Amino acid sequence: MTEENQNNQTQKQQQQQVQIKVPENLRSGVYSNAVSVNVNQNEVIIDMGYILPNISPTTIEVVSRINMNHRTAESFMRILQNALLDFRNKQAQLREKKQA
Repeated sequence: MTEENQNNQTQKQQQQQVQIKVPENLRSGVYSNAVSVNVNQNEVIIDMGYILPNISPTTIEVVSRINMNHRTAESFMRILQNALLDFRNKQAQLREKKQA
C-alpha cells in the first residue's frame, strides 16, 4: 500500500462518526458529590457516591460503579481534563466580556 493510500485510509477513519445512544432508564443521570478511585493490575474502578446529609458518622452511598481497563481510564482522564479546560476557558471569556 502506498503512503498516499495509507493517509487516505487514516483520514477516512478519523472522519467516521460514532453515535452514542443512552437508554431511557439512564437518561436522567445520577447525582454524585463524592468519588473514590481504586487501581489494580487489571482495571480501574471508579465509585461515584452521594454524601447522605445529616447522618453521623458521615456516610457515602455508592450510586454508580464504573470498571475500566487502564487504556480506557487514561483516555477518559484526557477527555475529562480537556472538557473541564474548555469549560473554564469559556467561562473566563464570558467574564472578560462582562467586564469590558
